[in-house]
Amino acid sequence: MTTFMTRMIRAAKLDVHLYEEVEADKGAMRQAMGVVVISSVAAGVGSIGTMGIGGILFGTVAALVGWYIWAYLTYFIGTKLLPEPQTEADLGQLLRTTGFSSSPGLLRILGIIPGVGSVLFAAISVWMLVAMVIAVRQALDYTGTLRAVGVCVIGWIVQTVILMVLFSLAGGPPAF
Repeated sequence: MTTFMTRMIRAAKLDVHLYEEVEADKGAMRQAMGVVVISSVAAGVGSIGTMGIGGILFGTVAALVGWYIWAYLTYFIGTKLLPEPQTEADLGQLLRTTGFSSSPGLLRILGIIPGVGSVLFAAISVWMLVAMVIAVRQALDYTGTLRAVGVCVIGWIVQTVILMVLFSLAGGPPAF
């Protein structure tokens, strides 16, 4: 099995050591972006059941834009507003770890199955949120999980508002 696939599986299994590994591996940025792209396309394909064929493009773009906004906000909130004394990270470290936290999102492709889309997307969203908290905790060198939860929740709320405004300006339905 390739390193890329192994890393995605470990990330989905919430392997803390994987998040430390990709945080330190500057060469893992392409892999992290690959995970985000694959996960985003899976979300697009999975949203066909609720949005039709146009859901592929809209769902993919929404997932990609949402991830980048959330990762950047998380970086800013975690390093500038709520850092711990030992917090020392750059945007690349956070992009790599949060990119891999999108690994459970590959299962969103199963949303194409009639009748399971909404429930499946909700369950996978929770799984991805847990992975995001672990990714943030590791990337920002937090000693506890509660601060990482707070950073992720604040970032998610701000990201949701931004996306809602962007989608309303673009005339498209929000993908939430």
